[in-house]
This record gives sequence, C-alpha cells and structure tokens, in this order.
Amino acid sequence: MQVFKQHCQIAEEYHEVKKEIALLEERKKELIAKLDQAEKETADAAQLAREFEALTEENRSLKLAQSQCVEQLEKLRIQYQKRQGSS
Repeated sequence: MQVFKQHCQIAEEYHEVKKEIALLEERKKELIAKLDQAEKETADAAQLAREFEALTEENRSLKLAQSQCVEQLEKLRIQYQKRQGSS
C-alpha cells in the first residue's frame, strides 16, 4: 500500500512538473516573439535613422544650391540693370 501511495504521489508530481514545463515553454514562445519584435523595431529604427541622415544631408545640399542660385540670380539682375542703364 505504501508503494502505491508513493507511486500516486510521484505521478502527481510528474503531472505538475509537466504542466509547469508546458507553461514555461509557452512563456518562452512569448518572450521569443517579443524579442523578435524588439529586434525588428530596432532594425526599423536604425533604417529610419539612416534615411533621416540621408535626407538631412540632401536638405543641406539643396539649401546650399538654392542659396547659390539666389546669389547668381541677384548678380544677373544687377548686370541686366547695368546694361539697361547704359543703353
């Protein structure tokens, strides 16, 4: 009878351990999914940072080009006015 009681107790403990393993495996899957999502977000953030840097550089170049065009236009206006005045 004692052996049977031990057997039942061990079987019960075994069942509890299996339940705990199943819960831990489920938690592991959840954590892996969260990790994958975090890695994806980090990669996305890095890509956005690179795009931002490229666009910032392009914006700087365009502002410089615009400034040079404004200067050139002003020089041309001055030359045109001088020609009109001398005619």
